[in-house]
Amino acid sequence: MDDFTAETTPFSAGKIGHFGEVLRSGTTVFVAFLPGTDYADFIAVSKRLRDEGMRPVPHIVARSVPDKAVLDENLRQLVSEAGIDEVLIIGGAVDQPVGTFSDSMQIMETGLLDKHGINRIGVAGHPEGSPDITDDGIRQALAWKNGFAERTGAELYVVTQFCFEAEPIIAWDKAIQAEGNRLPIRIGVPGLATIKTLLNYAKACGVGQSMNFLKRQARNVPKLVMASAPDKQIVELARYQARDPKCGITGVHMYPLGGLKKTAKWAYAVLDEKYDMNREANGFKVNVDL
Repeated sequence: MDDFTAETTPFSAGKIGHFGEVLRSGTTVFVAFLPGTDYADFIAVSKRLRDEGMRPVPHIVARSVPDKAVLDENLRQLVSEAGIDEVLIIGGAVDQPVGTFSDSMQIMETGLLDKHGINRIGVAGHPEGSPDITDDGIRQALAWKNGFAERTGAELYVVTQFCFEAEPIIAWDKAIQAEGNRLPIRIGVPGLATIKTLLNYAKACGVGQSMNFLKRQARNVPKLVMASAPDKQIVELARYQARDPKCGITGVHMYPLGGLKKTAKWAYAVLDEKYDMNREANGFKVNVDL
């Protein structure tokens, strides 16, 4: 949790008066590019984050980029107007590409990231698989990205889709390390949100095995409208990281599914050790008003 990263969209950023009132200076904030996003708004939010003391990391969504010329211009604007030196490249969940790119590797192969001085690159990780690519395709893509990092000297790292349990994440990490992955991993964790909200996001994003965890929680009707925190997941991942020297997990990416303000407040309480462990020592509750 020491250097957790967060995420926003142009729409949700409009609900934040000043990012410095919600996040501490220097926090890395990914800027998601959702279908229908106006690129001018996307660049404006990236610039705003920089101006308000954050480190913006915009998403480059391969299937939403029309062609190489547009990619070149988009990167130029992000660098010149928002001071970008890092991006997260994903394929995107749209059924049909709008142009010539269908996956993140094609974006990386253009050489345009290097042209614009972008050497730090995040790529997607899928501990529970993806509805958009086969398991073999996921393995081959990760192997290619490891090779790209070795071949070019680019600083690549993995950011995973959000999961709700630690067990499938740990199993996935062990599997990809055994297969030769050397890219550091930032695990996607859902921020503070109700079970009902988490279920809606999980269904929309195709989250796999850990969806069963949410369904079990949802059987308790009162819990549907209560805020759920990822404390048990964090504890289990931290213990795995501490005991296994081969662990590839280096950090946490908080998906603020229930709002950035609450998620940030919770995360900073954890960082500042303002929490009490439960009796079983497998979870905790923060000592701040959320």
